Amino acid sequence: MKAVILCGGLGTRLSEETVAKPKPMVEIGGEPILWHIMKGYVAQGVKEFVLALGYKGEVIKDYFVNYRHRLHNLTVDMAREDVRVHEGGGDDWVVHLLDTGFNTQTGGRLKLAAEFVGDETFMMTYGDGVGNVDIKRLMAFHREQGKLATVTAVRPPARFGGIVIDGHAVRRFEEKPQIGEGWINGGFFVLEPAIAKHIAGDETIWEREPMERLAADGQLVAYRHEDFWQCMDTLRDVRLLNTLWNEGRAPWKVW
Repeated sequence: MKAVILCGGLGTRLSEETVAKPKPMVEIGGEPILWHIMKGYVAQGVKEFVLALGYKGEVIKDYFVNYRHRLHNLTVDMAREDVRVHEGGGDDWVVHLLDTGFNTQTGGRLKLAAEFVGDETFMMTYGDGVGNVDIKRLMAFHREQGKLATVTAVRPPARFGGIVIDGHAVRRFEEKPQIGEGWINGGFFVLEPAIAKHIAGDETIWEREPMERLAADGQLVAYRHEDFWQCMDTLRDVRLLNTLWNEGRAPWKVW
């Protein structure tokens, strides 16, 4: 099965980081968040990816073209224009790098990626969020429901610490817990190829008319993920994710 990852947004709320690179290339622990997302899929058996590129897509292309070269010792024969990698092995991923346009909206990118994938069920997520979603359970849920689209519903993380008070005494304090109210779109979709028919074109925003129509038609179901999920929208989020990684407390590290 293939996983589509939307990698084309401008990342305007992270402008300090995204002037020279696209948002999925902002680093956590020295590697792009995109790498973390892909590693999570690979650990659970999904090893083929379609990356829907837009803003500064060439940075992502360069990263994967030179992926093995960055990791290993090399011999470069300048006359023959030959590069030999000394160590063997490497990640057994297949990565399709698909240019989907600079100004294309999420729906347009998804439609182009779905047409590239062809007539098969596929997964899709955004290039700016990590979580410890159980991919096999998600897929089993999708199969059981028999609908066109499954979205992973998550609890939004709180911006501030939570305090449980008994009288004047603090009985429990939780630093930025997942809040207990409401569900939001956490990405990590499972989609049938027919969803492409619900997307008009490049200007379509997936999270608006297509998802609203699928919901109205009874073709959109939610897989509830009660555990860790975190998006990377602000510098605060970048610092949080790096702190969790550097302290060995990264819940999304399932590999």
